[in-house]
Amino acid sequence: MKHPLLGDSSIKLYNLYPRLLGSMSKWTEHLDRIKDMGFNSLWVNPFHYPGFSGSLYAPKDYYKFNPLFINNDSSKAPAEQLRDFIKACHKRGLLFIMDLVINHTAFDCTLVEEHPDWYKRDEHGKIIQPGAMHDGKWVAWGDLAEIDNFHSQDRENLWLFWWKMMSHHLEMGVDGFRCDMAYQVPGDLWKYLMEKSRTQKPGCLFLAESLGCDFKQVQILAGMGFDYLFNSIKYWDFNEPWAMEQYEKLSTISQSIAFPESHDTPRLFEQLKDDLPAVKRQMLFSALFSSGYMIPTGFEYGFHKALNVVKADPTWWEESSIDLSPYIKQIAALKEQYPVLKTEPGITVVDQANWPNVFCFKKAQPGLKTVFVILNKDRFNHQHVYIPDMAAVLGSSALADISLEYALSAVPLTFDYSLRPSEIKVFAEK
Repeated sequence: MKHPLLGDSSIKLYNLYPRLLGSMSKWTEHLDRIKDMGFNSLWVNPFHYPGFSGSLYAPKDYYKFNPLFINNDSSKAPAEQLRDFIKACHKRGLLFIMDLVINHTAFDCTLVEEHPDWYKRDEHGKIIQPGAMHDGKWVAWGDLAEIDNFHSQDRENLWLFWWKMMSHHLEMGVDGFRCDMAYQVPGDLWKYLMEKSRTQKPGCLFLAESLGCDFKQVQILAGMGFDYLFNSIKYWDFNEPWAMEQYEKLSTISQSIAFPESHDTPRLFEQLKDDLPAVKRQMLFSALFSSGYMIPTGFEYGFHKALNVVKADPTWWEESSIDLSPYIKQIAALKEQYPVLKTEPGITVVDQANWPNVFCFKKAQPGLKTVFVILNKDRFNHQHVYIPDMAAVLGSSALADISLEYALSAVPLTFDYSLRPSEIKVFAEK
């Protein structure tokens, strides 16, 4: 069944990081190359007017714009500048995904005084500040104030405020929402917002961030009606059992988005010390394993400096000799050519003798050509793989090597091969 907005495709999401690019007029300059890489959706981090810290994720006023993103040379109001940018996205076949922050606001948000009952408070009546564990200690984020979406005495008006804000942006052309800290927001609120949004815009996308939550919380999110969950496959070492255990429990109830890095993580090129084959492996694996994938601005150029919600600015743009754009374009084309790669369920681990160093899996769905993946876990050494009967794995003796690099012109039915460090082989039925 075709999705009202994505059609037959799964999401291929580019995170345009606005602090790195500057004003909205500068964002537009990147759209052609983003589309050329095969992306069909674009997510922009919060563009609202921020609180005193300047953090993108500390919104002070949801209806005003961060001055960093306003083109002051334009005769158009900021809202019209955003409309123009969204139209430019749509012209290129890119959906526009807005970041939705409704678990908290800036501590100096206008709502603190206008609607004090909307906030969580401690036993002394002070507003609670969200935070996280760091080195075994709780660290509160002093620039944020936590919203009481669960138990506010004025919950009806609070929820209506969120909906009116979302409806305003849908009217501007927004196609969906990346839901920040989704697991901290009541399921009933998500259902309320999803129903109203999808009535106003059929197919309106909801993408759930799950960074920092435990697996039980992820399971709850999976059943709430989100189109996609951002998964944790980036952190898998290809050995620990948790990844496949989670996949087995979630793949039939929710689609997911994998990513080699995000605005919340270190840069992969920095982590892997410029190991290009290993970076390519993580990118390709993300797209082969999950129905959707995402990269943030700069990944394609091998940037090293981690993004920052307070400090990043256009001077952080890095000169680089790396350009993964053609490789990423190949990945997008591969997913379109083999529709099984656009589905979430259907992965089966394929056993073979060198399992400590080589991970093999196939992805199969009724009526679709099966794809078989062989991945060298080892970044530094060649590894041997032996598959005695490729036809048994793929259900056909007519096979093609569809690997993006080092593809074989003919596929032997008994596959005996030495994988290069970090190499991924991909095979499919002809």
